[in-house]
This record gives sequence, structure tokens and C-alpha cells, in this order.
Amino acid sequence: MSEDNDAVELDDDAETEAVDAAVEEEADTTEEPTAAAESDEATAETSEPAADVDEGVDDDADEEEAASPFDDDVMPDDDVDLLIPVEDYLSAGVHIGTQQKTADMERFIHRVRDDGLYVLDVSLTDQRIRTAADFLENYDPEQILVTSSRQYGRFPAEKFADAIGARARTGRFIPGTLTNPDYAGYIEPDVVVVTDPIGDAQAVKEAITVGIPVIAMCDSNNQLSNVDLVIPTNNKGRRALSVVYWLLANETLDRRGADTVFALEDFEDEL
Repeated sequence: MSEDNDAVELDDDAETEAVDAAVEEEADTTEEPTAAAESDEATAETSEPAADVDEGVDDDADEEEAASPFDDDVMPDDDVDLLIPVEDYLSAGVHIGTQQKTADMERFIHRVRDDGLYVLDVSLTDQRIRTAADFLENYDPEQILVTSSRQYGRFPAEKFADAIGARARTGRFIPGTLTNPDYAGYIEPDVVVVTDPIGDAQAVKEAITVGIPVIAMCDSNNQLSNVDLVIPTNNKGRRALSVVYWLLANETLDRRGADTVFALEDFEDEL
């Protein structure tokens, strides 16, 4: 990897940890109500029954227990028909952006949280996955190239390529892969899917040079000047990338009329 790419990846590590911590913080809240409920149940067994003071209090408690443990304000219209339940997007942290936003990505951002993290509009993520699948249907599988220099994106990117019959270049993208016919690894794809336009800057640059379209998974801090089709998503989280690549694979196969359907577990790398 070049020094510039090393610097990018090192700078992103801290940000990735912050985003992953935010996801884990939300996920951890699913266990707290259970522990509290067990404690309350034990107390109830050893104490006298309380008088019926206000039935409304019990109703409020039931509603709180049934409420989602996640901060589910992630899209303007709650009635949108999504590919998967919104809770599945939330548990993977697909909606959690960075603490920076670009003017390019502003239209994909739903709001900003109190901790400064931007929240991506999950309904737009879902919509763009479908649009990307429609787009990829027009290409021969072997003419689709998938790249990921980002560590968490490498396994799902390779799995995606394997699932739809595309080619993958993960890790360092060797300069000249798309532009130097004398290079042994030279290829001529018709479209490129990148995990992050920043980490995969070399692949994007070469795709633009040879005039092929770029589909990119973009976080709130990405520039879109060289991107033809944006999939707004947390592109730094392991689980988020697994979910997006999984959905994109199944949707692409569905457009081709294939019977194969992959499970999310197939796209999740073991830690």
C-alpha cells in the first residue's frame, strides 16, 4: 500500500472505532431491559402485591418494554417498504455515519445525533441497493469488478464477487490494473463497485481514466465527484458492509432470475 493510502487507513482507524463503538452502544441496550426485568421479577416474588393505583402506569411500562432498543429515527417515512426490517439495518449500524459530512452527501443524511454522528437515511440506502442491482443486471458478471482496500470490506466484497460471478481486487489496488496493458494483472471491466471512494481512490481514478462507471458505498464524509451511483451507508463497519453487500448480491441475482439466495451469515467474516 502506498504511503498516502497508509495514512488514510491509519486516520480512518480512530473514526472506525468511534463508529463501531456507537453501534455496540446501541446494541448493548438490548440486554439491559432483560436484566432489569429479571431483577423486578425477583423482587415481585418476595414482596406483597401492590395495590392497583393506576392502570395507566402499567400500560406505559409495557409500551417501554416493547419499544425498540435502537434509536430508530433513521428515515423520514416509517411506512417505507424495505428489503429487510429496519431493525436489521439498525443492528448492523448501516445508518451510522461519521462526525463529518460533505455537501455531496447532505441529501442522504437524515439528521445529526447528539454525539455529533450523522445519521444516514436508511430508506435511501435501501432504495439505492435496488437501483444498483438494476444497473448491474445490464453487465456480464465477469465484467464487473469489486474493490475494497478497507479491511472490513474485503471479505464481503470477495463474497459478493463470488456470488454474482464478478471479479474482486481487495487489499492494495495495484496502479495500472485498469490502465496499463503491459501489467500482468491488467483487466478491462465494464463497471467498478468500490467499498469506499477514499480508501479505493486508485481504483476510482483509473476507472474514470478509462471511462467506466463507478458504483460506490459512501459514508457521510465522502466526495462524489467521480462516483456515478451512490449507495449511502456506513462503509467502515464490519457488520454494515456485510449487510449491504449481502443485499446487493441477492438483489442482483434476483434481477437475473437466479434461484440462489444467500444468507447474511455467508457474508460475515469470523473475527
